[in-house]
Amino acid sequence: MWRLVDVRAGEVGALLWSFAYFFCLLCGYYVLRPVRDAMGIAGGTEKLPWMFTATFAAMLLAVPLLSAAAARWPRQRFIPIVYRFFALHLLIFVVLLRVDAPRPVLSRVFFVWASVFNLFVVSVFWSFMSDLWRSEQGKRLFGFIAAGGSAGALVGPLITVAYAERVGPAGLLLTSVALLEASVQCARRLVRLAPQREDAPAAAPAPGGGSLAGISLVLRSRYLLGIGAQTLLTTATSTVLYLQQAEIVRAAFASSAPRIAFFARVDLVVNLLTIAAQTLLTGRVLRWLGVTVGLGAVPVVTVAGFLGLAASPTLWILTAFQGIRRAAHYALERPAREVLFTVVSHEERYKSKSFLDAVVYRGGDAASSWGYAALTPGAWAVALSMIPVAGAWIALSAWLAREQAARSRGEDARRAILSSSAPQGGVSTVKLRT
Repeated sequence: MWRLVDVRAGEVGALLWSFAYFFCLLCGYYVLRPVRDAMGIAGGTEKLPWMFTATFAAMLLAVPLLSAAAARWPRQRFIPIVYRFFALHLLIFVVLLRVDAPRPVLSRVFFVWASVFNLFVVSVFWSFMSDLWRSEQGKRLFGFIAAGGSAGALVGPLITVAYAERVGPAGLLLTSVALLEASVQCARRLVRLAPQREDAPAAAPAPGGGSLAGISLVLRSRYLLGIGAQTLLTTATSTVLYLQQAEIVRAAFASSAPRIAFFARVDLVVNLLTIAAQTLLTGRVLRWLGVTVGLGAVPVVTVAGFLGLAASPTLWILTAFQGIRRAAHYALERPAREVLFTVVSHEERYKSKSFLDAVVYRGGDAASSWGYAALTPGAWAVALSMIPVAGAWIALSAWLAREQAARSRGEDARRAILSSSAPQGGVSTVKLRT
């Protein structure tokens, strides 16, 4: 396997634990995802803009709390606290399902909660990864690490398909709780591994600062503002596609059960494609063709896909577009985007990143969903309107890649100066960044 992954001396253990961490995290989420999507449709597609708005409002409340927690606790305490906080919520949902709480209300609350949960736990994971690995290592290894998430996203729907009727939603939620705890244990192992490197402190300190520091960090940095703009363009196109998917799937299937099965099967196909691409292509593309190609792949697919939907808004066109776009996102764009954060400060990774991944992303969801509602009927016009948005996305991706490369060169120069001033001797090793 290591012939396919450019892993070097001293990296294997941390790489495998990173893979296992992301596997458990996304496996737990993908056990829940078909349930969330079915609940969203069951509440009525006309209610989805309201649910996206409620998600955005929840993010506005949650991000300052997360930022305050990141300021107070070092990562070895922060990560378990965040994940167990969400696990406690899952247990509350289990109780509500057991006592037959009103389903329309519960469905909408769970849809909002699951959307918040996904963004926060994945954002915390990638903050940790970009803190742990240097830019050069990220280009080589983030594809394989992301493949761990794709493997989990492959196994999660299999669990849902196999056991949904047998254990019901409550049993699936308990499965997700167990996988969240497994993620905590993987993160703890990585924290213990990192200090063994010569350039790592005994324990990474808390970043400090106030609960709203993430917002001010973004506003002060042209680079982070660019990532924020990229996030908005990503979510605008993905939300429009999600809403078109909801309408097409509701028309194609009459009840909840076949809809859940359809979503789970799409997830399986997408994740099979993604894990193959992440293992075989991601590292090579980012190393040989650069971050520009990684960031630009999804907007190029988006242009082609919306042209197809404008011409023929059918279930099969939708499935092909959604599948290729999601595979390109997970295999190329997401690892490339996380490389962008390897050249920012420790504080920016944990604070500005949570603001960008949560508030900006879900704010874009809410705005895009209301824009979509205002433009329909006329889905073909909405699809065509996304093409110039994707064009701006391509241009911004190229600019961000150039900025990342310039920052990375500056970081390498500083490291070379420090290395030349250090005492010579000993064996050179590849080290993790902490």
